[in-house]
Amino acid sequence: MRKIRRLLPFILSLMLLSSCGTSGGYANSYRQISMDEAAKMMKDEKNYIILDVRRPDEYAEGHIPGAINVPNEDIGTAEISELPDKSQLILVYCRSGRRSKEASEKLVKLGYTNIVEFGGILDWKGEIER
Repeated sequence: MRKIRRLLPFILSLMLLSSCGTSGGYANSYRQISMDEAAKMMKDEKNYIILDVRRPDEYAEGHIPGAINVPNEDIGTAEISELPDKSQLILVYCRSGRRSKEASEKLVKLGYTNIVEFGGILDWKGEIER
């Protein structure tokens, strides 16, 4: 009985630490996929948004067809009217992949739950809309 009393705090500490390590770490994140996976997803999925997080002048020079533009710099703590459904699939890209990662992190902090980041338009092999 004494042994159990001495081990009990240790066991409880282990249980607490293990639950912290696995409790929702993935749920509070976004997925990263390749450009090819993104193209396939755009072909196969329905009801998704393609989000271009570059500056408006970059967007105007050419973007993925159907993409909407919300610059990374404009994503903060306020609600985003262009993205009303926080559970909708949102495919995020920028020019090279740096801003799309930053934007994806910010979107997750705002409560979006289905964010998929796929890099930069520099690697896009598909059609470009101007």
